[in-house]
Amino acid sequence: MEQLAIQADHWLSGVKHVPSPFYDSRPQGEAVSLLVVHNISLPPGQFGGPYIEQLFTGKLNPDEHPYFELISTFRVSAHCLIRRNGDIIQFVPLDCRAWHAGVSQFAERERCNDFSIGIELEGTDTLPYTQAQYVSLTELSRVLMDYYPHIDTSRITGHEFIAPGRKTDPGLAFDWYAFKTALIGNDVN
Repeated sequence: MEQLAIQADHWLSGVKHVPSPFYDSRPQGEAVSLLVVHNISLPPGQFGGPYIEQLFTGKLNPDEHPYFELISTFRVSAHCLIRRNGDIIQFVPLDCRAWHAGVSQFAERERCNDFSIGIELEGTDTLPYTQAQYVSLTELSRVLMDYYPHIDTSRITGHEFIAPGRKTDPGLAFDWYAFKTALIGNDVN
């Protein structure tokens, strides 16, 4: 993988780009100060395939799976997805507001989409994430922390913590200790 870097247009170098139509501008003067970790699998519990990209670009065919009938009209996106093999796909420029957090609150502030970056891990709440995903998430998080000085390890959280009772991801399967230990300098390998 080419070294990750944030380019002038707020797209990452070294990753696949699949532009989503589901984003808008952040509020005027809003600084990026939060990183939110999510998970997603489509169909639920299945990995691989084109379905996450199709969901985030408005191209999910409701006839391909019964679950897709429920979600095919959703207008959702994340800034990035990390596949099981560690590959990163970017959907939304980092300076824009992706539609990933929904009704949410962090540090007594609502509307987390306004000031956050959303990273989806291909996974479920209960199945272990892969080592390749942790390596990519750590590298991506470091790049984001270097670029956005308001993000530190205390401002990296899970969807479940900003939308309790409504969301459960990344779930108990996500190893916060290993991830945050890697971020502060120790390797996860």
